[in-house]
Amino acid sequence: MCGIVGYVASENISDKARDVIIEGLARLEYRGYDSAGIALVEDSSIYCQKKEGRLDNLRSIISSHSSSARAGIGHTRWATHGGPTDENAHPHVSFDKRVALVHNGIIENYKDLANELAQKNILSLSETDSEVAVHHLALELEKDNDLFEAMRRLACKLEGSFTLVAIDSHNDGEIVAARRNSPLVVGIGEGAYYLGSDVAAFVGETRKALELGQDTVVRITPTDVDVVKFDGSKTQGTPFEVDWDLDAAGKGNFDTFMDKEIHEEPAAVRKTLTSRVDSANRLVLDELRIDESLLREVNRIIVVACGTASYAGHVAKYALEQWCRIPVEVELAHEFRYRECIVNEKTLVVAISQSGETMDTLMAIRHARENSSKVLAIVNTYGSTIARESDAVLYTHAGPEVAVASTKAFVAQITACYILGLYLAQVRECVSSETITNTLEELNKMPGRIEDVLACEDAVRSLARSMADVQSVLFLGRHVGFPVALEGALKLKELAYIHAEGFAAGELKHGPIALVEEDMPIFVIVPPVSEDVIHSKVISNVQEVRARGARVIAVAEENDLAVGNFVDEEYIVRVPSGVHALMMPLVTVIPLQIFACELARVKGYDVDKPRNLAKSVTVE
Repeated sequence: MCGIVGYVASENISDKARDVIIEGLARLEYRGYDSAGIALVEDSSIYCQKKEGRLDNLRSIISSHSSSARAGIGHTRWATHGGPTDENAHPHVSFDKRVALVHNGIIENYKDLANELAQKNILSLSETDSEVAVHHLALELEKDNDLFEAMRRLACKLEGSFTLVAIDSHNDGEIVAARRNSPLVVGIGEGAYYLGSDVAAFVGETRKALELGQDTVVRITPTDVDVVKFDGSKTQGTPFEVDWDLDAAGKGNFDTFMDKEIHEEPAAVRKTLTSRVDSANRLVLDELRIDESLLREVNRIIVVACGTASYAGHVAKYALEQWCRIPVEVELAHEFRYRECIVNEKTLVVAISQSGETMDTLMAIRHARENSSKVLAIVNTYGSTIARESDAVLYTHAGPEVAVASTKAFVAQITACYILGLYLAQVRECVSSETITNTLEELNKMPGRIEDVLACEDAVRSLARSMADVQSVLFLGRHVGFPVALEGALKLKELAYIHAEGFAAGELKHGPIALVEEDMPIFVIVPPVSEDVIHSKVISNVQEVRARGARVIAVAEENDLAVGNFVDEEYIVRVPSGVHALMMPLVTVIPLQIFACELARVKGYDVDKPRNLAKSVTVE
């Protein structure tokens, strides 16, 4: 959740440290924006500044500080232990002022460690578990004056999930770090090395990177990197090259990252579909490492995910069951391993996570593998922990998503699920090759159809502005429209901070209709006209809520004349006709994203950084 940056350079480029760290934090601020801080090694001492609130608060207090430091660390925080205050902000400096440290994660045994410090009359100045770590690191450093070895010993003492990054005022030529169940990557530059919670921390400086394994300690210098396991044995990271550049992580000509990422959704779908078919017109998924014979034996699929990713999983359920004839369950990852879910060697667990670092999902896949299940990950981040620990991975290729509320990652995840469903149907020979070919052709049309929806965004934004004062909104959908309704409601909660609920339309008469009152806005995701049975039932739902005074906003096909009999045209959001029923979420979710984005803007909220949220949830 928190964002971490580390930088060390040779002496001839030493004056860059402060600026590199601050710019890295700016690109990582989506990971947490309760506070920010920086620590630099200057003249054999630690220069440390930190400030509650957004990164601009920190910028203002260090702008006049002239620095020639060549090593430093930075942190942008999402609060766990202790509120968002100056004292609780990172970096933390040790009792002897020698060491500074930043931390992402939770140290579960911090109370025991704090008691050990108290016996030495070392007291914390903050409410965080992180400060306990820096004091213990300083004590370890006293033993042999080796920060690398001190960090290794400290890591062995800690329980929980953590990334720790530290500098030593006595040595400005190195930075050390340790990771367990928390993300950390190394950037490899010319005369400089970098550390970051993800590659956005240093993509403006280098696109060469090194992924680190679990339970490892790393030391970077201006010219080299050393990696050992917690037990001290030598190991190595895995090199890779970042496949996007600094422009991809910027806003471009858009006012917000969310606006930009909504408009990148056609490209996200297109890139996720690219290079998936061979010359014989068969699906080929090079990333998969599960033998086809094992996939033929699968008799149950469980999708594990959280938040928006779980709604992509709900869409996947409809497609996978229809194409593959396999029972599919969708489980919230944080509940999966606590309810003794029955899994075995014939269960395929599909884990969906944009970052590939979602802690609840990571713990779920470990539980699944311990019980002999095969795990296939759908992630957007190369080399992420979930990707590495799964038996197979399907990358979405959506590019960096900076806005906290997910948009393009959602449509890319749905697209990847469609690809997986068709691939399994091909392997298991559940449907004809002609059906698979025709369905892929329909999928390849979807980027253009999303562009058609985006061309009409002004009407949706106008609708949002007219509802600036609403306090509650309901969303209804059937079949694949149901998870779209859930996602539409989540976007309003995330961005506009108003009550919003999504319901399966068939549940309306079983309770939720009691919420309907005069002029309440209700979004209805209308199925395509071709699905005549569920289409007619949704039209009936429209009539039921209209009869009770609701203001219905319908998301419906261009050729849907029936909906116009019950909904005023100004409240109908049209999407392209002729879209395959299973693929409707790719077009119907777009207006809901735009609506939430615009409503939040009208209310004066920060669209990219909604309160209390962080992009990547790396603690349980």
